[in-house]
Amino acid sequence: MASNKNSSSNRVEVPEARDAMDRFKMEVDNELGVNLKQGYNGDITARDAGSIGGEMVRKMIKRQEEEMAGQSR
Repeated sequence: MASNKNSSSNRVEVPEARDAMDRFKMEVDNELGVNLKQGYNGDITARDAGSIGGEMVRKMIKRQEEEMAGQSR
């Protein structure tokens, strides 16, 4: 297994996309009714964090599938 100096699992693969990912996360939290704030959110439940992450993944997969099918909006 390759060694990685940045062992954080909370990294953005494309650093230029960090702001867009943060906006996307806030959009999803608003849809789900979870109260995220800018910065540290270690006080939210694992269930809420998982809901946000899971919904983000579902939306990203859907967007990619639409793009692959030539139906991107």
